[in-house]
Amino acid sequence: MDRRPGLSVRLKLTLSYAGFLVLAGLLLLAAGWVFLNHVPHVGLIMVPNYRLAVVREFAPFAAVALAFLLVFGLVGGWLLAGRMLAPLTRITEATRTATHGSLSHRIRLPGRADEFRELADAFDVMLARLEAHVAEQQRFAANASHELRTPLAISKTLLDLARTDPHHDSAQIIGRLHAVNTRAIDLTEALLLLSRANQRSFTREPVDLSLLAEEATETLLPLAEKRGIRIETSGDVSPTVGSQALLLQLTMNLVHNAIVHNVPEQGTVWVDTGVRARSVVLTVENTGEKLAPQVAATLTEPFQRGTERVHTDHVGVGLGLAIVRTITEAHDGTLTLTPRSAGGLRITVELPAPSAA
Repeated sequence: MDRRPGLSVRLKLTLSYAGFLVLAGLLLLAAGWVFLNHVPHVGLIMVPNYRLAVVREFAPFAAVALAFLLVFGLVGGWLLAGRMLAPLTRITEATRTATHGSLSHRIRLPGRADEFRELADAFDVMLARLEAHVAEQQRFAANASHELRTPLAISKTLLDLARTDPHHDSAQIIGRLHAVNTRAIDLTEALLLLSRANQRSFTREPVDLSLLAEEATETLLPLAEKRGIRIETSGDVSPTVGSQALLLQLTMNLVHNAIVHNVPEQGTVWVDTGVRARSVVLTVENTGEKLAPQVAATLTEPFQRGTERVHTDHVGVGLGLAIVRTITEAHDGTLTLTPRSAGGLRITVELPAPSAA
């Protein structure tokens, strides 16, 4: 925003201090003048025209006093205003540095708590969150580019092979191209879903998490049976408010993740819903490999996986838990990932109850 040049805050404060000091001096001199006029001294009474004598004696003193107060107010006000505004100057410099793209610096204003230090601390917290968000977005862009480049590179290789080797099995090439293209489409749709959830561009309506959990388990039951995974569901009616499509996608992703990252042929997935005082809870727990807490904390970042990538038709695109986190945050909920001591993962989604929402 373009603004016309004006006086600095420091100069305004200086003039305010000096003006207040001069005004106080004027009031003090006026009080003295009234006192001398209404309570004349004996020595002045004996002098002819004693009022005129009072003026002659009082006026030079008053002028000198006011001049001193004005100079003292300007100099003292300038120094005092500079000292008081020094924290604001540091905050302004940090803000200008941040506008040029540097988010690693912090103000770290010393001293006891006051308004300026609270502002500086809040600014430091904002810088830390921005730095983490920018770093996450950079990793996301790099990983998304890599994930999208991989199927394109494979498709190009297969097409080059079909063009240079006419005797190659075309059915096999078409089958591999279909699989690669399907994965690219799944990745693109996941990215679009992630963007939609981030923008919160959805209509809120009453939703029952228990019904979504039942639908997700029934849909993914064939995949679980194929892998020898047992699914156990339990819980109560869990009403909340949100997008039924997005919350169903959240539940599907959680159950799918629990099935894929599990112990083959003998694993178990537990799906449970419940109601708390001001929230409803969806919990998906699965057996599997043991995970360190620091590894579990990174699983909600895009394209992060707790184990090595497995090349199957149900491996996913690396955005499952990232989408779960985004949908949860878009519904003002909280997502908690806790490694199980026996192996596997426990994921809890807590959403506001209808009254709280």
